[in-house]
Amino acid sequence: MLLSLKFSVLAIALQLARVLAVPALQPYDSLAGLTRDEVDAFARSVKVVGGQPIPKPIKDTSLKLVNDKKHPWKPLRAGDQRGPCPGLNALASHGWLPRSGVATPGEIVTAVQNGYNMEWTRAVLVTYAAFLVNGNPLTNLLSIGESRGMSWLTGHAPPPPALASGLNTHGTFEGDASLTRSDAFLGDNHSFNETLFQQLIDISNKVGGGKYNVSAAAEMRFQRVQDSIARNPNFNFANPRFNTAFIEAVFPIVFFIDGRLQEAGETGLDLDVMRGFFQDHRMPKDFHRRGTPTGASDSELDFVMAAHDYVPGFNNGSVNSFVADPNFMGTQTETVCALYEKFVNSTVSLYPSPHGDLRKALNKNLDNFYVAVESRCDQIKPYH
Repeated sequence: MLLSLKFSVLAIALQLARVLAVPALQPYDSLAGLTRDEVDAFARSVKVVGGQPIPKPIKDTSLKLVNDKKHPWKPLRAGDQRGPCPGLNALASHGWLPRSGVATPGEIVTAVQNGYNMEWTRAVLVTYAAFLVNGNPLTNLLSIGESRGMSWLTGHAPPPPALASGLNTHGTFEGDASLTRSDAFLGDNHSFNETLFQQLIDISNKVGGGKYNVSAAAEMRFQRVQDSIARNPNFNFANPRFNTAFIEAVFPIVFFIDGRLQEAGETGLDLDVMRGFFQDHRMPKDFHRRGTPTGASDSELDFVMAAHDYVPGFNNGSVNSFVADPNFMGTQTETVCALYEKFVNSTVSLYPSPHGDLRKALNKNLDNFYVAVESRCDQIKPYH
């Protein structure tokens, strides 16, 4: 009986230790995989904000200086977070986003409009897709870089199925075959990789006339996919990565070329400017955003996607074993709707049975996400 009592006390102590560890999470850490008691314990340790309305589109969408006196580049401070998206990294380093790299989805929607003149609907789509799978629904915060669970008392990543959170989290928003970041399986998936950038330079010199244009983007995208197939047994190029990989390839051409040059007909990005964005999170001196709101241009996406044969899929546990994903379209046939469905389903897999404030926050943010596709897609309401 004494031995049984000792085991019972030990079990209670272990359970208590786990519950008490949860408040050690940072306010921007994901809550995916936590138990109901752990979510409740976390909620008692923070200010619960929940889902918030989407900010309205900005009114001034003209050509505009954005590397200005109010938004100078500043070097990273201890604890500032940067991740796989050079666009968000630069916005944070210039103060259009909080320089900490931790922001609300509303702040991101507004910042990408102000800094790059991204069209509002596209800003909402990309932001809430990322937030649903990487952010904290209760505090309404997202890290544009890494948390990786180091805020847990053990100093290690949280146990599955909990997420380390932040945009660095592999397989949610960040994905394989990045232009300048290694695959997660092969090493660092969020830091600038000089070897890959040199490959980008070589390709740009060969097919882009010394600049990163759609021809260079098409070849760089193809080479990176082929490299991942040959070296990464866990390579995943299914949705949503299949779509975001092409958006990633054309994003610099659309948003990192000075707006004045774009109006003059420039279609290629200077490689030194590109390095500044990708390596230093820095806009060039006197940088002006583009003069009209846009998403990732359909014509540029179509060019890059049509340059080589692609199909969503993945390596089947070994290198050079790529197979097509038989379910890549989901139940909604239009591509953007299938992408919407994929992120909704990913959210449900992370939060299968939310309750209380967490459920309310997820519903609000799922509604916000749907706003970006409501004219084209059927709404999915998993928690109603």
